[in-house]
Amino acid sequence: MIRDIAHDVEQERGWQNVSEIYRRSGYDRRTVKKYLEPDSSPKPIQRKKRRSKLDPYKDHIHKRLGEYPKISAKRLLREIRAEGYDGGYTILKDYLTLVRPVKQPLAIYRYETKPGHQAQVDWGECGEAFLDGKNRKLYCFSMILGYSRMRYAEFTLSQDVHTLIRCHINAFQYFGGVPEEILYDNMKTVIIRKSSQSKESRWNQIFSDFSRHYGFISRTCKPYTPKTKGKIENTIGYIKRDFFEGTPFISFSDINIKLLQWLKRVNSEIHGTTKEIPEIRLEKEKLRNIREITPFQIVHRETRKVAPDSYLSYLGNRYSVPYAYANRTVTLNIQEGSFTVLYNGTEICTHEFLSGSGNTRRVKEHFKGLLSETMKQNTTRISHNGSVLHFGEPEVQQRPIDFYEQFSGGKFV
Repeated sequence: MIRDIAHDVEQERGWQNVSEIYRRSGYDRRTVKKYLEPDSSPKPIQRKKRRSKLDPYKDHIHKRLGEYPKISAKRLLREIRAEGYDGGYTILKDYLTLVRPVKQPLAIYRYETKPGHQAQVDWGECGEAFLDGKNRKLYCFSMILGYSRMRYAEFTLSQDVHTLIRCHINAFQYFGGVPEEILYDNMKTVIIRKSSQSKESRWNQIFSDFSRHYGFISRTCKPYTPKTKGKIENTIGYIKRDFFEGTPFISFSDINIKLLQWLKRVNSEIHGTTKEIPEIRLEKEKLRNIREITPFQIVHRETRKVAPDSYLSYLGNRYSVPYAYANRTVTLNIQEGSFTVLYNGTEICTHEFLSGSGNTRRVKEHFKGLLSETMKQNTTRISHNGSVLHFGEPEVQQRPIDFYEQFSGGKFV
């Protein structure tokens, strides 16, 4: 303002009259002279930076982001609160926006379904786990009810049709019922060949039998359009970010035990879209009661080689088999909670699953007679290998007496 007034005065009088500028601006002469000097604009005041409640936990936040860039803000909030953070969620979320910028997603069309009408299913890959002496791929099955947003998930070591069916049954039991239809992508365990005409599509026969048994319709989305089932796509990503990444596990079964605890928590929290709690909204779902449906019998088969000590390994635990089948390859018929061991189609034994990892189940009858047979074999081995040297009598040549009489007279003929 002072400089603008000075410019007007200079235009009127031909020079910068300080007294006139002083009268027009209302500032004293020293202030007027200060701002008429070159490069005299005021410098910003350096204020002391205010300490944030988040400061002591930023190292932890950056460390976790370095390890798991997609880890959720809510997950980080739980972790730093466990260390003493008493600040708000908004502070953390705003800070994560600065240190982890997120690309603006494309707009999508969102549609809602009626209660009990639809569920969506998908798989997610979650790296590998070392089990039964080798690295095995780890998968996550997830199902979400479209109306209530009630979620179910479990980790598996296979994506085959038997595993898919078992996961469905577990989900139905978790929800307490079955929806009218379920939406999938074009997985081969559901549909082998998709056609523009539904009647010409070739469906997986085993899964078709299962869907008819439970009375739901299988639907598949258009190829290469995952947003068609955006509810479940978001769920898979959320499980990875908020549960799986950064959580320590001691065994394969420990993953699913902790996952159930996580599901209980998220299903009891307000959903971001519906603004309601899924567990409460589930009461409005019109699902067919699972208790009214006869259980569908599924048997999953795997092969194992029995170790020399008469044990086989399954999911990180060891189970005994009759010692006569040591070093032989057997088949496991795996059902809910147990498996049966067969050799050449003959049932050998049955075991219920052990929880955890590194445990052993020994059935005493499997080793009955092994000790006596081992001792017998050792005795036979000694008798064959321990040879004894025998000495025979020397052979004496027999001759007639006349032969010796020739020497008695001192004559030698």
